[in-house]
Amino acid sequence: MSDRKDLAVDNAISLNVRLKPSESSAHPHAVNYSNVGVAQGIAYLDFGFIEPVALAAIAKTTKDGQPAPKGLDGHLVTRVAMGVDVLARLQQQIQQVLISLREAQQGKAKG
Repeated sequence: MSDRKDLAVDNAISLNVRLKPSESSAHPHAVNYSNVGVAQGIAYLDFGFIEPVALAAIAKTTKDGQPAPKGLDGHLVTRVAMGVDVLARLQQQIQQVLISLREAQQGKAKG
């Protein structure tokens, strides 16, 4: 049975997928913090928002030689749970995007 699963992964095909937004996902949400944890074969991606003013205050405090706080409160925007196989595909997609961006920047620098 695992041979079939491995075969399915090796024979991946490209499909055009269109996701229709639900009411809660119709608009993008701003995040400036992310964390990934894995438990029992499931990856949990937490996306949050920390007030930029709080980040600036911490930066100033540490720059002035004072110790940084032990913790910081932020807002959990969303948590996404996925299998590690989906996480691996996400990593590949992110890597492709970053490579494309780097190539575009290098092209502008030469031109």
